[in-house]
Amino acid sequence: MQRWRGYEAVPGGWGRSVVTIGVFDGVHRGHQAIIGHAVKRAHDLGLQSVVMTFDPHPAEVVRPGSHPAVLTEPVRKAELVERLGVDALCVVPFTPAFSRLPAEAFVHDVLVEALHAAVVVVGDNFRFGHKAAGDVALLERLGRSFGFTVEEAPLVSADGVVFSSTYIRSCVDAGDVRAAAAALGRPHRLGGVVVRGDQRGREIGFPTANLMVHRYAAVPADGVYAAWMIRGGEHAGRLPASVSIGTNPTFSGRERRVEAYVLDFAGDLYGERVSLDFVAHLREQRVYEGIEPLVAQIREDVEETRAMLR
Repeated sequence: MQRWRGYEAVPGGWGRSVVTIGVFDGVHRGHQAIIGHAVKRAHDLGLQSVVMTFDPHPAEVVRPGSHPAVLTEPVRKAELVERLGVDALCVVPFTPAFSRLPAEAFVHDVLVEALHAAVVVVGDNFRFGHKAAGDVALLERLGRSFGFTVEEAPLVSADGVVFSSTYIRSCVDAGDVRAAAAALGRPHRLGGVVVRGDQRGREIGFPTANLMVHRYAAVPADGVYAAWMIRGGEHAGRLPASVSIGTNPTFSGRERRVEAYVLDFAGDLYGERVSLDFVAHLREQRVYEGIEPLVAQIREDVEETRAMLR
């Protein structure tokens, strides 16, 4: 898959293509349907498929301070898009100047002049241009003028729930990682670098990897979870982990942390970048009257994790 930073980076000899546009945070089942539709149409027509996305999230530029929790980091998003068979990924820097680009100019400059779109595939709630003034009807009208067609991919739902990034964020925020996984089509993943913590886990016989995560990362609700720790990339192997998220209330902690106890592991993870794939929520955070009941509960959490991941 070719990767371009900005539509100005599209090679001069790039031919006509089938383009789909969106933030695609999560690359969830709804996004997979839209992107899959574009890939199939490109294959049928003998053209190249292009996914156009944006960085940073447009909301942060249009309404500073409103950046939503991020379900997939840029590198992870690119990996997921590539797996869907896309020929090229164009990441457009979403700057204040770009946000002011009128809808008609966006179509002419980006879709027509840069990407030579023959077909544009969008969801039925697609909006574009300055102040989101453009809709599917305008895109179709401009397509007739510039020589491309527009195809809408229907929203994907199950049991009356439409899969969207907003819905998945709400699931993660509530700690319902099973529902999030059902909408994503895979477990929700949280990545970070292992840093030194207070060493309390080591003192009580359960050393944990303390993850420093991105400030906008979609971190599940406080509680204890069964998860897989991914080390060294997708194919390097995974380890079962019992993950605690919260402030360590038994020790009167104030800083919210993500700490993973990796089962049957004695290695050193400091400085390593790892990811956690959340499988199930085990329990809420609790305050314990002393170390012994806390250790007894952790032992239960570990055994439940082991059984859950078996």
